[in-house]
Amino acid sequence: MDSHLDNILKDMDEDDIQAYLLTKFTNVEYISNYKPTSFAFCIIKENPIIYASSMDMEIAKNNSTIEVKEYESFEVMLRELKEEGISSLAIEPTLPFSSYEKLRDDFTITSKTYVDKQRMIKTPQEIEKITKATEIAQKSFLQLDILNNQNTEKEIAFDLVRLMIENGADKESFDTIVTSGASSSLPHAIPEAKQLEKPILIDWGAIFEGYCSDNTRTMVYTEAQHEIWDIVAEAHDKAIKAIRPGLKCIEVDKVARDIITDYGYGDRFIHSTGHSLGLDIHETPGFSIRDETVIEEGMVITVEPGIYLEGEFGVRLEDTVAIYKKANVIGDLPLMID
Repeated sequence: MDSHLDNILKDMDEDDIQAYLLTKFTNVEYISNYKPTSFAFCIIKENPIIYASSMDMEIAKNNSTIEVKEYESFEVMLRELKEEGISSLAIEPTLPFSSYEKLRDDFTITSKTYVDKQRMIKTPQEIEKITKATEIAQKSFLQLDILNNQNTEKEIAFDLVRLMIENGADKESFDTIVTSGASSSLPHAIPEAKQLEKPILIDWGAIFEGYCSDNTRTMVYTEAQHEIWDIVAEAHDKAIKAIRPGLKCIEVDKVARDIITDYGYGDRFIHSTGHSLGLDIHETPGFSIRDETVIEEGMVITVEPGIYLEGEFGVRLEDTVAIYKKANVIGDLPLMID
């Protein structure tokens, strides 16, 4: 990731920032190839350095592409920064307020998202890992034999995670959602200890070598459920077809949202059309009503329109696309699961 580090240093120089403090685990991993298991302070500057906990020193030294030093105390770290003449410091927006309080008296503090900007565009190697994670997740899903499964929602979710790990995943990329019947109208439903009802909605993903996948399928049975499924599938397909470099993310969201609205369900589409993913399951940019980001080649973003009828049922269909001259769906899982 040396080119990314160079790009961040250029952005910092333009903003007259002397150092940039990272604590978010996936940002530290992205920059250094070392994923903290405890805590770490990564400081990007002319000579970048990571202060790692004593518990992490062995793994950090073995994996980090950046110099690693054992963390002694916050005061020692600050003293060393000041001894280098650093007075302007950028922090991540996610830095805990308690840490910010320790910094604000000694440095001019600015909140920046330099790493997020770099992470928006995936390298071919990153896309390969997302593709592999998707392949593992989809293979595992098909092995479930859901329609002949007599287990509860909770048991099916457990079985899906087990299969993903057996098929090569590091772990699940988020808490697996298996929901059915009226509960499917809850976008983030928690699996229950109940037998499957209809429809059945499953939202799941795997992590492979640190990179996430994300899919959702809804299995429908009644005429009313099929009608909603068809609308969501149309929004899904046309949004993907619309994606191209140069378009704004908000315009892709509008394609999906307009279709659902035209059928009279606009107020039942209650989330964004999609989100980027990579080392984290939710990254930027996303297909939303507020995101004005211009789409570029190399972005990897989900497309997941849904309609949620409170007290009745919900339908969501989700795939992840890698964007080149157009959007290429990652994986080959059919939308309709019979």
